[in-house]
Amino acid sequence: MKKVEEKIIKKNTILTIIINSFLAAAKLIGGVFGNSAVLIADAVNSVGDIATNIVVYISAKFSKKENDKDHPYGHERFDSMVSIFLGLALLITAYLLGKNSVIRLYDVVFNSATLPIPTWYTWVIALITIGVKEFLFRKTTVDAKKAKSQALMAQAWDHRADTITSFGAVIGIVGAIYGIHFIDPLISIIISLFILRLGLKIIKAGISQVVDESANDKQIQQIRELVLSNEHVLSIDEIKTRMFGLSIYVDLEISLDAKLSLEEAHAISEEIHDLVEEEMADVIHCMIHINPKDKN
Repeated sequence: MKKVEEKIIKKNTILTIIINSFLAAAKLIGGVFGNSAVLIADAVNSVGDIATNIVVYISAKFSKKENDKDHPYGHERFDSMVSIFLGLALLITAYLLGKNSVIRLYDVVFNSATLPIPTWYTWVIALITIGVKEFLFRKTTVDAKKAKSQALMAQAWDHRADTITSFGAVIGIVGAIYGIHFIDPLISIIISLFILRLGLKIIKAGISQVVDESANDKQIQQIRELVLSNEHVLSIDEIKTRMFGLSIYVDLEISLDAKLSLEEAHAISEEIHDLVEEEMADVIHCMIHINPKDKN
């Protein structure tokens, strides 16, 4: 199973690297010859994306290694650590984009600076980028769930950030073409704030998984309903969950009739164990402790 998940991550990331390489080249050439500073900045962002894609590719080899003697619970936390790195990369991108945009907006408003007028095809390149990045976002989201990879999910949201950036680039380029020079830097500032928020969200998710945050209320309620669907369960005494990457570990304490034999109680716990793991794809391990209870 781990090998299958590793293969999904690597296949997706190779596709992403190839597409990002073509986009970076197209935006750089289009920006230079089309007089579009925002398109050149977007090209630099794509180059940075390629670097983070390589990190995700390498991380797949480590995070999807099988359990061993020194790591009996696996290596998924490496995946979460990479997602934190990707979040930090987005914060840096947001800072650099925002800083440059504030300087350009100041020059336009207070120094009456005029930005070069881009050629018509520059906004077409940005528009194509939006479509491509939205496709990558949707595909990578699906693949991340299949591979149970937080790093790949972070990469998906990085695609969404690029979609937003390119959308702003279209507005900025069209504004510059019509002589409304302040729109370009103003939109870029707004975009940087969106990217900043997204980066913080990804970092928060990664940290939550590293520090064993519990599953959400909906998931816990689903576990509770599955356990109580077994007619032999008298009560659920305790439910403990912890996130391990995008996977969930579950510890249960349930009460069964004290008059049941050890063999019967074991069979019931196995039924519940199998039910929880089969019905909830995110649960990779369910431990059950049985408490004896007087049925009357």
